[in-house]
This record gives sequence, structure tokens and C-alpha cells, in this order.
Amino acid sequence: MTDTLTPSTSPSTSAAPVYTVPQERKIVTTIPGPRSKELQQRRLAVVSGGVASALPVYIAKANGAILVDVDGNQFIDLGAGIGVTTIGHTDTSVVAAAVEQTQDFIHTLFTITPYEEYVRVCELLAEHTPGDFPKKSVLINSGAEAVENGVKIARKHTGRRAVAVLDHAYHGRTVLTMAMNYKAMPYATGYGPLASDVYHAPSSYPYHDGLSGADAAARTIAYLEKVVGASDLACLVVEPIQGEGGFMVPAEGYFNALQTWCTANGVVMIADEIQSGMARTGKYYASEHFGWIPDLVLTAKGIAGGMPLAAVTGRAEIMDSSQPGGLGGTFGGNPVSCAAAIAVFESIESNDLLAEGARIEKTLRVGLGSLKAKYDIIGEIRGRGAMIAIELVQPGTGDTEKAPNAAAVASIAAYAAQNGVLLLTAGTYGNVLRFLPSLAVSDALLNDALSVIDDAFAAL
Repeated sequence: MTDTLTPSTSPSTSAAPVYTVPQERKIVTTIPGPRSKELQQRRLAVVSGGVASALPVYIAKANGAILVDVDGNQFIDLGAGIGVTTIGHTDTSVVAAAVEQTQDFIHTLFTITPYEEYVRVCELLAEHTPGDFPKKSVLINSGAEAVENGVKIARKHTGRRAVAVLDHAYHGRTVLTMAMNYKAMPYATGYGPLASDVYHAPSSYPYHDGLSGADAAARTIAYLEKVVGASDLACLVVEPIQGEGGFMVPAEGYFNALQTWCTANGVVMIADEIQSGMARTGKYYASEHFGWIPDLVLTAKGIAGGMPLAAVTGRAEIMDSSQPGGLGGTFGGNPVSCAAAIAVFESIESNDLLAEGARIEKTLRVGLGSLKAKYDIIGEIRGRGAMIAIELVQPGTGDTEKAPNAAAVASIAAYAAQNGVLLLTAGTYGNVLRFLPSLAVSDALLNDALSVIDDAFAAL
């Protein structure tokens, strides 16, 4: 595999993608269909009730931007496994790279006998994460594990204990990360005691707080100084665009003001780019939209085209704070996942996928803008690239109290599913519809999905 790992001198021009599944919506049974209902009964007997599914249709095949269930129904996928299959389901280059790697070796454990694939992924992360300075990485398995390791590294580097996060944040379901989430239910309720020394600071939420970036940052900093104390604070962990919170985009200048304060006070500022990174927003990392250069960047979800892989990448002096043996894990940086990740990076470059993010944003904003003009319960359209959301409010409140309308969100998502569109919900108050499609989705599919969503609004 050596040739595939060599850095490319110039992007190649790839042919148009060939799909193994027709890129179209098609419903042939009730939703869920009979075969899915059978599988659901089997599931109820053996799968923990704590594992929930947004839509109980069982998938048999996926390609491009289409999911095919066991009953033959085809869904336009506007969720991409919550931002994982960013370059499309079963992308040809990712599948080929993974298959080839399985024929060479599947596992050795990098901390026992290393391999080039791990090193190449770290080289690509150093190249594409924000900041022109020496960077190093550690590879792990999942987003929550990346958050845990980022906090661990920051604590080791600073010798401090406290961790700060922002209101409306989501960082995972592990013991530490569930304490870092804003919402207790369902992520933390009943699982206590929660990890200590985690503090929740006010965030920037322009649609509701109306604050400038400077004023919102001043409010956040005041909390950190008065409630936590800068001398005890190891790190501030933030999502550049909050995911589960509802795709909130902060006011201009917010992150830069926080980074300036963190640097001045020896606090490590960490960008949780688990959902927003890897070309999703029209940039490699959403931090770039704000001109913000974090100390550490967390990557997962879209990095390996659906294979499990995550990373912590950051300033070399911070990453080298850990003693040998302090970082790593059995499956972290698995060679098959690394091979897939290399293919993802190469696809982003050779297929100009950053431009696809911009295309998708334009198409969604035009279509959603038309819906907003028709339905006053759409309070705001926000986001970047292929990470767009609409916040729904009670009728007549969009310019006043902006009261959440979770019932409408649930109804629209259910209607869309019955008509072949998989649409995700989000928001602290359950009143946000989020659009998180793969970069393989066509304008025709987006417009078809928007027509279904228009019908869903009309049916309320």
C-alpha cells in the first residue's frame, strides 16, 4: 500500500461518481415495512432499551445519499449517520482502501508494532487542521473518546483540574462527557454521580441573546473568572457550530476573544469539531469560518467514511506533555480505519468537496428561505455548508419571545420519514430540524426533500 500513502503532488480530476443504488426517493410499503417490523421484534428481545433509534427501518444497503431498507424503500438521507458519511455512503475509494488494507493486515496495535497508515493520517491532520505551527496527533476510536483525551492532555499540560464547556453543548455519553453536556435527559439522567470540576459557561446564541461577539465573550469570560477561576482552569472545550444544541453559529469575533483570553491565562482552548469537521461546512474545519486557531482540535465522525476513527490534534508542545504510554488504546488508529481516512482526505482534494459544501448550503438556504416566507413558525435559518438548521417557534412569536415549537419539529420529521426523507431533529428544546447530508447529495435530491418538507409544514 505504500504508493497510496505517498503525499500527492497535485489533485487529480476524478470521473463522475458511479452509484450502485439509483439516487432517488422511492416508497413501496408502509413505513416501517413488514420486514422492518419483524426485525424490530427481534431487536426488542435482545437489544438494550437504552439504545434508541430515530426511525425503526432496518437498512440493507446504502450508497451515495440514499438508504435502502430491508423492504426496498429508498430514503433521501439528510443525516449521514449524524455527519459520518460525509463523502457519501459506500464511497468507492473508501471501500477499495479498506478492502485492500484488510488483505495486508487488520490489526497489530500501534503501541506494540506501528505502521505507516497511522503516521500518514497524523500527517494529513497536521496539514489540514487550523494553524501554521508544529502539530501532533493521537488516534482513538470515537468522538467521546477524543473529548476525554483532549481534556486529559490539557490537564496534563497545565497541571490544572477544571474543565469549562458552553451552554447548549453536547460532547458524548461517557462518564466525563455526559457531565459536559448541557442537557441531562437522556444523556445523564440517573447515571450519576457525574464527573466533578466541569463548569457550564454562557454561550453565544445570537438569535436569542442578541449579543455581539465581543459582548457574548465578555459574559463567558466573566463566568470563567468568577465561578471557575483562570488559575484552576485546564481547558475550555467548545463546538464551533454546536451540534445537538441546534447548529448555533456564534456571533462574529466570539471565539477569537475567547482564544485571546485563554492564551493570556494559560488555558488550553479545544475545538470539538467532531460533527463540524472534515469538509462538512465548506472548510476542512468550521473553526476556519471564524478565523479562529484552536490549541487542540478534535476530529471524528466524517474522518474515515463510516469506519471508526477519531483524533486529538494540536500544538506539539501540548501533545507531547503526556508521558510515553499515557495515550493510546487497543483499537485506536486501526489500520483499516486509517486506510479509509487517507482515502477520505484524498477524495476531498481530488473531488473538490469543499466546494460541494458551499453548493449544498446555497441550495438549502434558497429552499428553506422560500419555506420561511410561507410559514412563520420558521424562526431562523442558520449554519454553514452541509450543516444547516431551522429553528421552529410558536406561531407569531418569531420576532418576540421565540417560544420553542417542538411539536411541529416532531410532526415534520415523522411526515418526512413516511415519505422517504430521513430528517434529524436537534436543539436544547427539541425545536430544531437539522440538515446534515453527505456531500454526495445532488441538488435534485435536496429539492425533492424540500418539497416533502414543504408538504409536511402544510399538513401541520
